[in-house]
Amino acid sequence: MGRLIRLLSVILLVMSLPPVALVASQQTSQRTGGDHSEAHPATTPAQPTPPYHKSAKEAKPFPPLMPATRFADRPVVAWAYHIAGKIPGVLAQQPCYCHCDKVFGHGSLLDCFASDHTAGCPICLKEAFLAYQLNKQGKTPSEIREGIIHGDWQKIDVNRPPR
Repeated sequence: MGRLIRLLSVILLVMSLPPVALVASQQTSQRTGGDHSEAHPATTPAQPTPPYHKSAKEAKPFPPLMPATRFADRPVVAWAYHIAGKIPGVLAQQPCYCHCDKVFGHGSLLDCFASDHTAGCPICLKEAFLAYQLNKQGKTPSEIREGIIHGDWQKIDVNRPPR
């Protein structure tokens, strides 16, 4: 009977290890800024707005962007990179709430498209899709920025991007 209890104790201990490892991994990711989960809130009074350019002219020359064709096997990501190529001046005037400014030194949402960063970041995808959608509705970059700061990007479904 004692052996059975010890065996069950060991089994329970081993079964409890993966969640502990997962929690430690998440905490490490948050400390290093590598977490791209969607739990990042929009700006609060205690949190400053991430950087952005006040005008498209100020942002020039725009960084060379990754071609959408590089992501042909991922249509949603390819569409986001295609959008970035269509509205670089708008994206340059938007902050990015994945806080890539702190980790990668980005100066605006547009910088996320100069590498494959956006391909793995749902926040960048959502912000770009929101910017595209609002731009198509005739909103100015400043009005789009207000929406991003307000957190409207959190309502975007990356599986149903605007066309």
